[in-house]
Amino acid sequence: QVQLVESGGGSVQTGGSLRLSCAASRYTASSYCMGWFRQAPGKEREGVIVMHSGGGRVVANSVQGRFTISQDNAKNTLYLQMNSVKPEDTAMYYCAATGLRHDCGLAGYDYNYWGQGTQVTVSS
Repeated sequence: QVQLVESGGGSVQTGGSLRLSCAASRYTASSYCMGWFRQAPGKEREGVIVMHSGGGRVVANSVQGRFTISQDNAKNTLYLQMNSVKPEDTAMYYCAATGLRHDCGLAGYDYNYWGQGTQVTVSS
C-alpha cells in the first residue's frame, strides 16, 4: 500500500509563492503517475498538475506558467511549486498517485492513492 503525506500548506498573499511537498512510501511500479489535485469549498475536485515517472507532465490551463511539479527520487518526495498565486488558488491540495500506468492525465479517477490534503489559502 502506497502512503502519501502532504505538507507545506498555509496562508499566502496574492502574487506570493508556496511550495508543497508530498512524501511517498517507496513505489514498486516501474511506470506510474503522481500529481496534485485541489478542491475548493463547494466545487468539484480538479487536477492541477501531474507527471509521469518518465518525466512527462500535464498541466491545467488555470495554473499554466505559474505552477511547476518536480520529484526528488532519492527522498521519495514530490513537490508543487506555486508562484504568482491568486485567490482562486485557495483550496485543499491533495497529492495522488497511480499504480502501474504508462500515460498520465488530470482525471482523479485514474489515481489509486491519495494523501490527506494540505490547505492553501490565498488572501487578496
